Amino acid sequence: MTKDEVQSACGGQMDFLRSRQAKEKPMTGKIYDVIILGSGPAGLQAAIHAARAKVSVLVMGKPAKSSLHRAHIENYCCMERTAGEDLLQQGIQQAEAAGTSFMHEDVLKVYQEDQWLVVQNESREELRCRALILAMGISRNKLRVPREKELLGRGVSYCVDCDGGFFRGEPVAVVGNESAAASGALTMTFYASEVHLICDHLEISEVLDHQIRQSTATLHEGRKVTEIIGQEQVEGLLLDNGSRLDVKGVFIELGAKGAIELASELGVAMDTDSPQFIATDKKQRTNIAGVLAAGDICGLPWQLAKAVGEGCVAGLEAAAYAKQFR
Repeated sequence: MTKDEVQSACGGQMDFLRSRQAKEKPMTGKIYDVIILGSGPAGLQAAIHAARAKVSVLVMGKPAKSSLHRAHIENYCCMERTAGEDLLQQGIQQAEAAGTSFMHEDVLKVYQEDQWLVVQNESREELRCRALILAMGISRNKLRVPREKELLGRGVSYCVDCDGGFFRGEPVAVVGNESAAASGALTMTFYASEVHLICDHLEISEVLDHQIRQSTATLHEGRKVTEIIGQEQVEGLLLDNGSRLDVKGVFIELGAKGAIELASELGVAMDTDSPQFIATDKKQRTNIAGVLAAGDICGLPWQLAKAVGEGCVAGLEAAAYAKQFR
């Protein structure tokens, strides 16, 4: 999609009938004008500007998971060298002072329902908003074990929602200790003949933890994958205790659900030149009305200054969009 096509699709679009999950049921859950997914620099700057525009704002995510959290900043205008963690904490305080609310939970699902955008968190709570900003950065997590790269697309996948249906009736493994892995394992119990969840230690909400332990998935807690077995296709996994799991698919879900996965659920268009990034216009709008994106998920360069600038534009535009419904 070209920039002109994105702008045309965005201009005044109000068609929510494309929703895959429209339901006729009483509206439940908390309501916000703007929900921002991601508590890194793009999300925090968006929150500051949206909240100062006098709309209700919720930021979802875990600041410690931001790539900025472990970084040292020394090329940001008007600021001496500083730690990324300190910069994030200052941004959180600014956003809170402006009226922003925070929820330190990952997101499992996003969808449209009538004229609302609905976000489901780890605790299965459904939150509604008029405008949604995707600012979760990009996934850079790999398992980094033998045969992972070679068997990508031949049994190795990084997206349960994208590829789960290809493993109907087959044994699979999901690797990871956060919400993406746990929710992915639960999803695969409806497709696969058996599901193995492999993790160091689960770091998820109590609700999700209870669901995974009550499911048919086999939990291998305290274990690590040391090798993926197979030549042309995945045939199994080796664990650090020497045991082998005979599986046909391996889903590597390290961290929270990525922006691309969540965006695809809404039908958000990707950049045609760089399909790993979300396509936006100059106001950070996507092709879906009320859905904006900012930061690393919009493309290179992956720089703090770019993320903050795009977050500013997205926050202002989201607030203006939400006010139309008042």
